[in-house]
Amino acid sequence: MKGLLLTVFVVVLAASYLQCGVSHGVQPLSKIAIHKTKVSLHSEASIKVSPSLLGGTNREWVTVEFSYPNPTADDWIGVFSPANFSSSTCLADSPRVYPPLLCTAPIKYQYANFSNPKYVHTGSGSLKLQLINQREDFSFSLFTGGLLNPKLVAVSNVVAFANPKAPVYPRLAQGKYWDEMTVTWTSGYGIGEAIPVVEWGLQGAKRSISPAGTLTFDRGSMCGAPASTVGWRDPGYIHTGFMKELWPNLVYTYRIGHRLHNGIYVWSDSYRFRASPYPGQDSVQKVIIFGDMGKDEMDGSNEYNNFQRGSLNTTGQLINDLKNIDIVFHIGDICYANGYLSQWDQFTAQVEPIASAVPYMIASGNHERDWPGTGSFYQNTDSGGECGVLAQNMFYTPAENREKFWYSTDYGMFRFCIVDTEHDWREGTEQYKFIEHCLASVDRQKQPWLIFLAHRVVGYSSGDSYAVEGSFGEPMGRESLQKLWQKHKVDIAVYGHVHNYERTCPIYQNICTNQEKNNYRGTLGGTIHVVAGGGGASLSEFSTLKPNWSIFRDKDYGFVKLTAFNHSSLLFEYKRSSDGRVYDSFTITRDYRDILACTVDSCPATTLAS
Repeated sequence: MKGLLLTVFVVVLAASYLQCGVSHGVQPLSKIAIHKTKVSLHSEASIKVSPSLLGGTNREWVTVEFSYPNPTADDWIGVFSPANFSSSTCLADSPRVYPPLLCTAPIKYQYANFSNPKYVHTGSGSLKLQLINQREDFSFSLFTGGLLNPKLVAVSNVVAFANPKAPVYPRLAQGKYWDEMTVTWTSGYGIGEAIPVVEWGLQGAKRSISPAGTLTFDRGSMCGAPASTVGWRDPGYIHTGFMKELWPNLVYTYRIGHRLHNGIYVWSDSYRFRASPYPGQDSVQKVIIFGDMGKDEMDGSNEYNNFQRGSLNTTGQLINDLKNIDIVFHIGDICYANGYLSQWDQFTAQVEPIASAVPYMIASGNHERDWPGTGSFYQNTDSGGECGVLAQNMFYTPAENREKFWYSTDYGMFRFCIVDTEHDWREGTEQYKFIEHCLASVDRQKQPWLIFLAHRVVGYSSGDSYAVEGSFGEPMGRESLQKLWQKHKVDIAVYGHVHNYERTCPIYQNICTNQEKNNYRGTLGGTIHVVAGGGGASLSEFSTLKPNWSIFRDKDYGFVKLTAFNHSSLLFEYKRSSDGRVYDSFTITRDYRDILACTVDSCPATTLAS
């Protein structure tokens, strides 16, 4: 075992540092210079993990006990998976590359003195770390020399889940029709080994079994480092099942599984969801929207509360209030894996209590899509070489083409138009035509609440970075879109990307069209623009200049909640993730005739002819 692991650390290459915005932080795993590792197993150093066999749930805590006779404050423990592999499993990037070859970065790490303040004096300590089922076994390694010049001194025993291939982390999403729900999950079962299925039915009634589709991808699907190099990890298999012709508002139960060739089924736990309301249905409907959440570690590893400080708080608040949530929109910058693929498993495990119970709809952000030479509208490296492949496969969206990550979805009295700001949205483009059709095709008598969602701020933000550019929003953002928002009377546009919260007045062409701030009645005259990018990633500064269209600003972590009580009454709330309390709100009250009323540039020209 140790001989095989020795090869790992000799062959691993450096993690690539990513080009990120100031407020985006740095992926913690990218700080480890594994390629500089010196193998120097010490006869008096040890590391032991218990228990070695995990089961019961797909999240288990282990105890790591370690000792080293020459301790320093920079000593750290890395968790590697798979545990038992060698350079024979590593692929060369080109025919001219010879061994030693690239393998992988750890999936998480923690400093030896994290919960052991006397470690530097005693040379011994222990950690509690959480593992999730990620299709492979694990090993733990003790390093000295810090992250930049690591020296391997001890390797642990192997730790594994009882069934590492088990179906895990279901995530619901609305299908292409209002009466269709999809469920996507991850497993270690390929289609040659087992058939993926969903067993589902009305709560308390007989269930039926439906087949599911299977997708995967390989290293060649990645666009660059670290996703194609040190950050690569086999994604397993991603399955999606479809539950169709659902009765509106009724509760369904389901479980995901695989039928082995011997006829035996491997099942997950059972879950439940409430089917979507009929489009236009008059009932209370509750929607959560936020961007830029990321993931964090319950056990404090990977520089806990440094990269995505508010992530667990946001997740926790939504879980605690799940009975009052019908659908969630996570509008870009999903988990900030930045090319370290193991982190997508970590994220889907984190949001499972939410995503398994209500539709979890995502949008594409720069940290999912952007990579030079891959068709990204922005030629930066924020995706870490993922170039959209992980987001497009790990989550389902009702887009016509997963590569073109824009789509519409209806929920009761709401119409949502979700755009992909990492692809060109300007007038004349394919996406512009989609946006125009999405806004124009809604029946406002049935669905009065028209919501525009995007990752980058193509509307208004007084975030410091946009203010420096002088655009107070994405350059070229409003040029093509504002006439569509105005013509089709978009109520609210919500964005991420800027890691704070801000709300504007109803606005058109930089001018407030309504002087009310909290209780809007009748015609808005413009669109209210909201930045809700405080889901969890490191916060962004505001400009020292506060424009007159900026009604409320908050540099804190939080999310937005929309509650439609009926066709004429909507409540908007901004809640902080730290305590779940409301810190900003407004209401819109109107009749259908108010939507029909003309405002500036919202109706065609008329004549005096009778």
